Amino acid sequence: MAKLEHYITVGQTQLRCGYTTGTCATAATRGAAEYLLTGQWPAQVLVDTPAGVTVALELVSCTHGEGWASCAVEKDGGDDPDVTHGTLVFARVERLEQVAIEVDGGIGVGRVTRGGLDQPIGQAAINSVPRQMIARELQSVLTQTQSQGGLRSVISIPDGARLASKTFNPRLGIEGGISVLGTSGIVRPMSEAALIASLKVEQNILKATGVEDMILSPGNYGETFTREVLGLSMDNSATCSNYLGDALDHAVTLGFRSILLVGHLGKLCKVAAGSFNTHSKVSDGRREVLVTHAALCGGDRTLLAALFQSITTDEAVALLKEAHLLEPVMAQIAQEIHTHLKRRVGQEMEIETLFFSNQYGILGKSHGADTLLHRHEKKEITT
Repeated sequence: MAKLEHYITVGQTQLRCGYTTGTCATAATRGAAEYLLTGQWPAQVLVDTPAGVTVALELVSCTHGEGWASCAVEKDGGDDPDVTHGTLVFARVERLEQVAIEVDGGIGVGRVTRGGLDQPIGQAAINSVPRQMIARELQSVLTQTQSQGGLRSVISIPDGARLASKTFNPRLGIEGGISVLGTSGIVRPMSEAALIASLKVEQNILKATGVEDMILSPGNYGETFTREVLGLSMDNSATCSNYLGDALDHAVTLGFRSILLVGHLGKLCKVAAGSFNTHSKVSDGRREVLVTHAALCGGDRTLLAALFQSITTDEAVALLKEAHLLEPVMAQIAQEIHTHLKRRVGQEMEIETLFFSNQYGILGKSHGADTLLHRHEKKEITT
């Protein structure tokens, strides 16, 4: 295995990064495509990841036949605890007569059977960013070799079905294997203690620059929504990952004036049940929260049973919308989240919440959320 010698400092520890299944699939695709169109296997494949890190990967299990070539890359998870570490990710690239670029999944790559996920029902569970990376390499090889027609890459992970049993894929409605993932192309390892330490450092920096009003989000979804949908500057923002309780406690210690917590419903509705570590291995309770508040808002047994069986929060939102209960249920959940947040930080700090769905937009916010939103909008205008 070609190890990625790229390190990040987490807390006071140097940890080695790895590369995602998406990066492995991209590299294997590039290698197979190069052989198919040039007749030579590359000694190694370079992949420019979305994180801005170029990785060099070795190809293994290289085979070919009439009109196709196949090879694999061994997954390197770095210092991150990763169930896919060491597994082989294969790409079989075939020539197409028509001018087209196609990406699909084979053995060990799951198929989407429920709505609300990154890919439509029936598609291979190869998420959007890896699909774009794979397609880019196919087009690049076609262009560089001035070849006619198109190319199709089928990604397979022979051990995928076994590995999927150790993930949440079966519960999410992804059947037959694992997902090919990665928004950055790089696996950034995080021990729990080191991650919490890094979250505190992020807040320390904000406080040292004079920030009094902070936007807090669990991660990429919340940050993207805050920036692209709410239109707010990220200069006063920090992340809390799954460790909301630790982040809030540190914010209180530092003496921030206010916090606006922005996150996906699937993450923040856990806080309505009093969970301040929102990692799926520690707590869930999403469906219990949704069922409880739907019942309090007058939902019937049929609706409650359907909510309890829903796999994703988007599926639950669709059920509530159909029952004309979405607004009251979301309003109650927002206020319950606010109650738990205030209990955690005390009365001196202003704290409000806003949660959303990528499919449905803003779903709920606590009563004082607009005040903090306007405060951040005003700061953005005056800076």
